[in-house]
Amino acid sequence: MLSTYQRPVEHEVCEHEIEIKRSRFITLIGRADSEAAARDFIEAARLRFPDARHHCSAFIIHVDEANPIERSSDDGEPSGTAGKPMLEVIKGTGMLDICVVVVRYFGGIKLGAGGLVHAYGDAVRQALLSLDRVTRSRKELYSLRLTHARAGRVEGELRNRGISIVDADYGAQVTLTVALNPGAREDFDASVAALTQGESNTKPVGHAWIERPER
Repeated sequence: MLSTYQRPVEHEVCEHEIEIKRSRFITLIGRADSEAAARDFIEAARLRFPDARHHCSAFIIHVDEANPIERSSDDGEPSGTAGKPMLEVIKGTGMLDICVVVVRYFGGIKLGAGGLVHAYGDAVRQALLSLDRVTRSRKELYSLRLTHARAGRVEGELRNRGISIVDADYGAQVTLTVALNPGAREDFDASVAALTQGESNTKPVGHAWIERPER
């Protein structure tokens, strides 16, 4: 099962434009974590550029414990000259939860099938150079209960050791929830035992996807 992959930053649209033989190719790239979200992204591009001749698209969506959803559309261009090369470019990055639309304003000069394949592929490749992305990793979650007197120091020490704390619940006691890479529990337990003189134990509480920015 896939445990880590990159995807675009949430709520941002990367936009890039190139001109080839008077035709304008405007590339829009964003995050879509469902097929419905990808369709919405494509429709938003159509609404933004309603007078364009083509709104070609491709997307790849991650699905837990299943193959990714992959779709592409030539949107009126000759079959296989737009959507497929766009899809191949984003597949080559290894990214998931990504949707790409290339809007074309025809400039009056036909590019031919080979020219279109290169144009749509290059439009996506160039846009990807400025795309901000995050790495999404599947982590194991563990909880740790501490007294209020001990919690602040232990939390600070864990953060200093690079351990990701995803939640801190301050009730009668403090319960920290941490995210670990698979196989890291033994070292984590040893750290907790040393920090609490063996008075606190960890408990598995499931899994979660955690994101960190790439740039």
